[in-house]
Amino acid sequence: MNSKRKSRGEYSQLLRRIYLQFLALIGASAVIVLVLRSLVRGWLGNFIVNLLQKLFHFGRDNALYMYITIFRQNLAYILVVVAAICFLILVRVFMSRFTRYFDEISRGLDAVMSEYDVVIMSPEMAFMERRLTALKNELEMQKREATLAEQRKNDLVMYLAHDLRTPLTSVIGYLSLLDEAPDMPAEQRAKYTRVTLEKGYRLEQLINEFFEITRYNLQTITLDKKRFDLHYTLVQVADEAYPQLSERGLTIRLDAPEGMTAYADPDKLARVLNNILRNAVAYGDDGSEIVIAAAERDDAVEISFTNAGSIPADKLNSIFEKFYRLDGARSSETGGAGLGLAIAKEIVTLHGGDISARSEDGRTSFTVVLPNS
Repeated sequence: MNSKRKSRGEYSQLLRRIYLQFLALIGASAVIVLVLRSLVRGWLGNFIVNLLQKLFHFGRDNALYMYITIFRQNLAYILVVVAAICFLILVRVFMSRFTRYFDEISRGLDAVMSEYDVVIMSPEMAFMERRLTALKNELEMQKREATLAEQRKNDLVMYLAHDLRTPLTSVIGYLSLLDEAPDMPAEQRAKYTRVTLEKGYRLEQLINEFFEITRYNLQTITLDKKRFDLHYTLVQVADEAYPQLSERGLTIRLDAPEGMTAYADPDKLARVLNNILRNAVAYGDDGSEIVIAAAERDDAVEISFTNAGSIPADKLNSIFEKFYRLDGARSSETGGAGLGLAIAKEIVTLHGGDISARSEDGRTSFTVVLPNS
């Protein structure tokens, strides 16, 4: 109902203009008929009588009789015909003015598609000008975002392709040494084997990131919601991150009541929690503590991850964009494909929830809020 009232309010100026033009059309037709009637009874009548006298050589009385018989007695019909002709002519003029609005809309659409033109329309079409301008701005913003995302993707592929060379070269180099020296001391062989394995793991990680990039735009996320043990899921997420935590000297403190449940897709939510925790591990200060907290808020569940470390304010709003990575992660061993948080946001939004981040006083927090029913 409100949308209908709003639409009527937007169209009111245009409707008023059309209504006034239509009234003017009817008034002009009536005026023309009255003027013609007055003329027929005045000098136009005398002109017709004189014309009959000259053309047919009638006397004054005969010409006047013919005029009365043909014209005066059928005056009503003649006026109707004349009025209809005048009305059609005026309607044609009115329609030509009315179609001007379609021309304006057409030019407005051309301006929307143009990179340089501005949408300008008449005052009564101001509502359409606002909508087309908003559409133009939205399309331009989407184009900029798509261009930026594509550029980030291309840059990321270039970085990953460059990073693939290092572990691959190391793997080939150490395997060559092991192959060329079969009598190598056991201690040295074990060292080379360990380094080769580490480089192999890194190579696997980079290849997985390539698959993540190509899979992102092809996947269709569907949810299978059910009630599950959220506390147990958080414990699992924390345990799975232990190897990465130990490398950085990080610890996790879980602040969530035992037996706490949530209504969501447990597998998809676990992916969200893993992605956020990986981000906290990657950008948290060495030797610090990551706090995972969960609590019920009204009819929602709130889960937060807080770690020591800060994110610049100008980059905080971009971290949920796909293929976005903080500059420091590009050359680091922990730098990912820039999809973890983007996928997390997509999954949370699909649940009808919200995900946000804030960074202040040297600490960064990610908060997920999900409806619990």
